[in-house]
Amino acid sequence: MTPLSADVLPAGIRSRLVHNVNGITMHVLEAGFQTPGRPAVLMLHGFPELAYSWRKVMLPLAAQGYHVIAPDARGYGRSSGTDVKHEDDLRPFGTLNKTHDFLALVHAMGYRSVAAVIGHDQGSPLAGWCALTRPDVFRSVIMMSSPFRGTPEPFPLNTANEPWTPPQPSNIHEDLAKLNPPRKYYMRYYTTPPANENMWHAKQGLHQFLRAYYHMKSADWQANQPFRLQALTAEEWEKMPRYYVMDLDLGMAEQVAPEMPSAAEIAACQWLPDAELKVYSDEYARTGFQGGLQGYRKNPDENDLRLFAGRTIDVPAMFIGGKHDWGVYQTPGGLDYVEGALTTQYQGTVLVEGAGHWVQQEQPEKVSQIFMDFLSRNRHK
Repeated sequence: MTPLSADVLPAGIRSRLVHNVNGITMHVLEAGFQTPGRPAVLMLHGFPELAYSWRKVMLPLAAQGYHVIAPDARGYGRSSGTDVKHEDDLRPFGTLNKTHDFLALVHAMGYRSVAAVIGHDQGSPLAGWCALTRPDVFRSVIMMSSPFRGTPEPFPLNTANEPWTPPQPSNIHEDLAKLNPPRKYYMRYYTTPPANENMWHAKQGLHQFLRAYYHMKSADWQANQPFRLQALTAEEWEKMPRYYVMDLDLGMAEQVAPEMPSAAEIAACQWLPDAELKVYSDEYARTGFQGGLQGYRKNPDENDLRLFAGRTIDVPAMFIGGKHDWGVYQTPGGLDYVEGALTTQYQGTVLVEGAGHWVQQEQPEKVSQIFMDFLSRNRHK
C-alpha cells in the first residue's frame, strides 16, 4: 500500500503510512506537521467515510498552531484490516481495540496527549470512549452527528436479597417488521452478510450509490427536516427517512437509488464535487465496506466494556450536528443524555445551519470556527 496521491489533497495536507500501530499499519493525513512541538488534534471519521472526510477543516486548525492528525480507521481505506470477510474474527474491530489503535497512534506520532479528539458518526462514540477511558491522553472531546450512548448499564445494586426477574428483551425490530409497509433499522441491516456486497457492487454502480447516499443524508435533500422522537418504538422510528429505517425487502443501494440527484444538482454540489466523491468511490471500490461494517456488529469483547459501567466523560466536551441531520435524534433521549448525564464538563451543543449529516464537509468554515473556539477555550486546561 502507498500513501494517497497528493493530487487529490489540498496543499498543506500530506498522506503517510505509520507502521506498527497496535499491530497494524495505519494511513494518516496530517496538517501542521512542518513545525515540531505543536499541540495535536486527533480526528476520527465515520461510515462510509475516510480520513479524507476531514480535508476541509484540517488546514484552519493547522493555521492556529495545531498538528492535525486524521487516520483511516482499522478496516478503512489504506489502513490494515480492509481484507476482511463477514465471518472473520470480530475482536480486532471491537471498541476497546479501536481505542487502543488511537492511543497507540498518538504515541507513535510522538505525543503523550492530544488537545482534543474529535469524532464524527461512527467516530463519535469512539472519540467518547477515548476521552472516557484515557482522559490523561485525550484532554477534551468533540462528538459529532451521532450522540455517544455511553457505557453499559451499571451492575444491578443490592440484588442478593431480592427476587430475580429476568430482563425483558426489546422487540423493536420485530415491531418494525410488522409495520405497513414493513421496515428495518439500518444498523441491523449493516450487521447482515449481504450488506457489503449490496453496496460494493451496487446495481447502479458504486460511485452512483455513494452519490445518492451522501445526497440523501445531506441538507441538499429537502425532506431532511428532523425533530425529536418521543420514544424508542417502531411507531416513532417509522417517522425517520428510509436511509435510517429501511424498507424490509430492500438493500441500502436500492433504498437510496430513487433519490439520486440530477446532473444539474450534482454539478451544483460545492461541498462534494464529483472529483472529490471519486476519492471515496475509488477507495471503496478497492476495499469494499466490510471493514467498516464490522463496527456495527456485536463483538465478543464488548462485555469488557462493562468494566467502565457508570463512568462519565470528565474532560471538556461538546456536541456538533447538522441542523438537517436525523442522526442527532435517531436515539430518543440520546442527546439529552450526552448533555446532562454522560459529561461533567459539557460546553454546549451546536446544530449547524445548512448542514445535514456530513456537517464538516457541508459547512467547513462554520465547523472550523466552532473547533477553534472550543480549542482556544480549553487550551490551558
